Amino acid sequence: MEHLFIINPAAGKYDQTEEFSRKIHQVCTEKGLDYRIEVSQQRGDCTRIARQAAESGRELHIYACGGDGTLNEVAAGCVGFANVSITHFPGGSGNDFIKIFNHTEAFRDLERLLDYEERDIDIIDCNGHCALNVCSVGLDARIGTQIAYYKRLPLVTGPGSYMLSALVNVIKGVSEHFVVNINGETIDSDQTMICVANGRCYGGSFYAVPDADPCDGLLDVLLVKKVSRLQIAKLVKKYQQGQYKSLPKLIRHIQTDALRITCDNETSINLDGELQHAKELDIRLKRSQIRFFYPKGLTIGPEPATVS
Repeated sequence: MEHLFIINPAAGKYDQTEEFSRKIHQVCTEKGLDYRIEVSQQRGDCTRIARQAAESGRELHIYACGGDGTLNEVAAGCVGFANVSITHFPGGSGNDFIKIFNHTEAFRDLERLLDYEERDIDIIDCNGHCALNVCSVGLDARIGTQIAYYKRLPLVTGPGSYMLSALVNVIKGVSEHFVVNINGETIDSDQTMICVANGRCYGGSFYAVPDADPCDGLLDVLLVKKVSRLQIAKLVKKYQQGQYKSLPKLIRHIQTDALRITCDNETSINLDGELQHAKELDIRLKRSQIRFFYPKGLTIGPEPATVS
């Protein structure tokens, strides 16, 4: 078994390459593991490095050392490779995908990651690009893909960067016209946002669909109707807490394995915090495409009792 650690120095508020490397060398040397460390230099490197390693055919564990964007890039390089299992060694501002598990801090303990279990994880495919956690368009996508800018401001936390981005983008405008084809139904209307969830949490603290399961073969779609700026504060609070069921006139929840979204103009698409643009979105669930390993004893936990 080879252990490949891919470090993204752009993840989080500062370059953590030295910190990651020190932990990796210490633990892997003590255990006599076959390991190597690669450091990305630019966007797309994590995908390239992961794919080249996967193509070797060797049994391989890959550790995404960074944030959700790093995990997204690593996953994109490993889709469909049965010889590869991936995990998250977190160092980002949100580290949201692993919040499906009942104890996320365990992922920061490398010794625990080396004593592991595995599950096959579904992925979201949007126009040929993958996401493990979430795909969204509308206000939500504009907010999510601009977090990286705000999180680097002094004293701004992961959740704080989301809220700051939300404030700026609400001022810019809160709705777009979309045509959504889903489960044989066509929904033609202005929407504030559309969220397609495979995981449970994003934006640092937004548990949009708190009981979503990335292993169940279903995407959880939230269609949020056009609202006024005065309604946004109430909507965002309920949305953050996963209380979409309490707003049935504003938020519709649909489960599916595929949908198509058509936009009037090219729109921003949020894929695990990574930005894409398109006028038409073909979104599909791909079943059990990623082997994901995690510390032994963890489970895909219940939805959180409270969300601050």
